[in-house]
Amino acid sequence: MDNRHEYIAGLVEKVRSGDSQAFAELYSMTRDKVYAYTGRYLRDNYLAEDAVQEVYILAYKNIEKLNDPSLFVAWLNQISFRVCFDIDKKRKGIDTDYNSELLEDIVGTDSSSDPEATAFENDEHSRLVNAINALSPSDRQYIILKYYKNTKIDDIVTMTGVSKSTVKRHINEALENLKKLMTGGVTDE
Repeated sequence: MDNRHEYIAGLVEKVRSGDSQAFAELYSMTRDKVYAYTGRYLRDNYLAEDAVQEVYILAYKNIEKLNDPSLFVAWLNQISFRVCFDIDKKRKGIDTDYNSELLEDIVGTDSSSDPEATAFENDEHSRLVNAINALSPSDRQYIILKYYKNTKIDDIVTMTGVSKSTVKRHINEALENLKKLMTGGVTDE
């Protein structure tokens, strides 16, 4: 363990002992990174500020649950991801407005002048949105991060706190499940 992680682990232990100054120091050491992440994810400075506040409230309330104090930063990254994901879901309305935005960003829209082609595209778009919404929350999360938010694999690793190979496996499984939903369970294997 390097010196920074040892120092952070020591601060976490002090917080657990009731030292509010130690939490203030953890906050000052990590706040800029958390704010940068929430700002990139939410693309709204006011929401990012709200997210930062919620992240640190959750961290403070749940610091006893952190098994390894040296992993505080990774744990904070996971909290940041979950808070942003929840805020984004609420903001966009996962079952209403979110569907049309998700649809446009994932599959794109073609403003064809052919009414028949447009109707077919709209039907395909609706099928895709319904299939994405039918995925498990975990699969939906990976599909949205990778293909809707265009999040890099390394950033997903940081957000979720799992290994790169695990992230890739989850993305592949999510795509496979989406493919099954889109084809009615029939695959071309």
